[in-house]
Amino acid sequence: MKKESEAILLRIFIGEEDSFEGKPLYRYIVEMLKKEGIAGATVVRGITGFGKTSRIHSTSILRLSTDLPILIEVTDTKENIERVRPKIEEAITEGLITEENVKIIFYEGNEKKARNRNEKNR
Repeated sequence: MKKESEAILLRIFIGEEDSFEGKPLYRYIVEMLKKEGIAGATVVRGITGFGKTSRIHSTSILRLSTDLPILIEVTDTKENIERVRPKIEEAITEGLITEENVKIIFYEGNEKKARNRNEKNR
């Protein structure tokens, strides 16, 4: 079954070494979002990037960067994003947040079909 809805996508750009309350910032943000009941969040570790300082951070065999770019993507309703944005902003001292309206297309499988498929694969 296919469901469509409107939502907000936040993209949070931070560094791998950023921290808050003694833990990696990306972990703090994801755990906070989960506690707040946000629909979903994904953390992506970049292999190369640069920001305001124009210093390139990269995974290279010759030079291992210790502060690779981190991207956290968060999607939920406008109301939920507005509710948690102050908590996100409180934790970030350096970084960038972008926000855009998105259309969510959610595909929900038939549980019975999935169960039958799993039983056949045993």
